[in-house]
Amino acid sequence: MSRSSRLGPLGPLGPLGSEPGAARAGALLRAQAQAKASVLTEALPYIRRWAGKRVVVKAGGETVDKPGMLDSLARDVALMRAVGLHPILVHGGGRQISQAMQASGVQPVFIGGRRVTDAATIGVVKTVLLDINGRLVHALQRHGAHAFGVSGEEGGLLTTRKATGPNGEDLGFVGEVERVDTSVLDFSLGRDLIPVIAPVGAGPDGPYNINADLAASALAAAVRAQKIVLLTNIEGLYRDLGDRDSLISETTVGQLEKLLGEGVLTEGMIPKITAVIEAMRAGVPQAHILDGRISHALLLEVFTEEGVGTMVLP
Repeated sequence: MSRSSRLGPLGPLGPLGSEPGAARAGALLRAQAQAKASVLTEALPYIRRWAGKRVVVKAGGETVDKPGMLDSLARDVALMRAVGLHPILVHGGGRQISQAMQASGVQPVFIGGRRVTDAATIGVVKTVLLDINGRLVHALQRHGAHAFGVSGEEGGLLTTRKATGPNGEDLGFVGEVERVDTSVLDFSLGRDLIPVIAPVGAGPDGPYNINADLAASALAAAVRAQKIVLLTNIEGLYRDLGDRDSLISETTVGQLEKLLGEGVLTEGMIPKITAVIEAMRAGVPQAHILDGRISHALLLEVFTEEGVGTMVLP
């Protein structure tokens, strides 16, 4: 098929048989091709920089339910692997877990941004996360990536200790990552595989629910990732959540620690900021907080100069 025939019998500005219409159609095709070439040219230095590096991406559970988001994320992560990066995908499922709890007559309770999880709830958590994990794996496979799903409790990947609330509250089966066994990740990354990890850990008396942001942080530190990316449902970190012009495009770990200490962060943002601080204090060089609702937000942040969201530097 010729390039001109892709437009069909009619060009965007008139019949292709007419000389002015054909010329304008040809100019449009050239402009589109040049725009694509420009994108590739801009991305090339970033591809070279990050090739061979490990990047941990955390996606919220809403990714699998909103139209287009699952496909966009899967395409982005598959492309990252295709150009030489080694992505590790960690997912949450908070909204779906809350919906499942409410459907069974249980009202979710959060303390310090963490879900109180009793013996019945941990079963709901595992069921919901297993479903989300499978959908992410299948989406990646549809886009040509070799992906596999794994729960953190399998093979000692994530060993947890019992977590408590900010004032010592009992959270039930909620864990903090105590140890990460990277052997399964090292094996899979060396064989062109993308791990998709559900944030459930092996606790002292059974499976424990782990905040997905904090699980991603511990994994990023353990695998010596060069970058951790948290995909959220807001544009990034705001100085004032009510002021749309207060988005912080770049900040440092020290500034995040100050915000955390001042107690000005929303309950949902506290685990994300804590995750970034812990990962970077453990040696991860960069972190990003992005709006996962934006199509290809991941590629825009990793492979373009402008980026989107909030970038955190040491």
